[in-house]
Formats: sequence, structure tokens, C-alpha cells
Amino acid sequence: MVLLTTEPLQPQQAVNAVMTDADGAYVQFVGVVRDHSKGRSVTGLEYQVYAPMAIAQMQKLVAEVKTRWGLACAILHRYGFIPVGEVAVVVCIASSHRAEAFEACRWAIDTLKHDVPIWKKEFCPDGTFWIEGEEAIGAV
Repeated sequence: MVLLTTEPLQPQQAVNAVMTDADGAYVQFVGVVRDHSKGRSVTGLEYQVYAPMAIAQMQKLVAEVKTRWGLACAILHRYGFIPVGEVAVVVCIASSHRAEAFEACRWAIDTLKHDVPIWKKEFCPDGTFWIEGEEAIGAV
């Protein structure tokens, strides 16, 4: 399952998409907008996305989890403005056992953040900043 939306995310939707009666566990990463970053107060984030490519790459990640680990994977990502405290991204992996689910979930979220064309802008009292890796770049 892949979902890219401007609507609030429901993490349970990802669980429902991957769990079967054969699974004994699921590992879920839920990324939530926090109120600070790099020493600044944050009031929200804006994610911008190139949707056709992002969806295709998210689908490739889901397929790669299936190929490498034999596990079901769901990836949900929200874009547009997201206030502090709301969910921005969900990755969920179902498995018979926990070890491979933890490994696959970590790989999926790390690869998503690195490879998928989704860009993050932080809104702070002293301005807006695009985030490139660990660097904050002032927005114009």
C-alpha cells in the first residue's frame, strides 16, 4: 500500500493494509511534526512533492521490501502544510517475527527520506527554512 495525500494520516490504516493471520508482529514508524529543529522553534512543516515520481518510488520501496525480506509494507506520506503534533509519514511492516520487520522498517524509512522526491520546509518564528539533509537553508 502506498498513499500520498494532503489529508491527515491514520497509522492504523497502514497496519490494516499489511497484517494477516500469519503475522505475529508489525513494526511501524510514525513521523510526527515536532516543535523544534536545529535550535529553532517550529510551528509547522510544509512538504512539497513531485507526486508521479514520488508514488512510483514509494511503490518501488514496497516492492523491494517484498523482494528482500518477503514482507508486506505500507508507506503513507502527507504533503502540504502540517502543524506540530500531526503525523507526516508512516511506514509499517508486517512479519512472523520482529527482527526482520525492524530491519525492513528502518531500511524503508531511511531510503524513503533519501530517495523519494519530497522536500521539507520548516516554519519558524524567524522565517521559513528548506531542509536539505541536516542543513537548514533560508527560504525566499
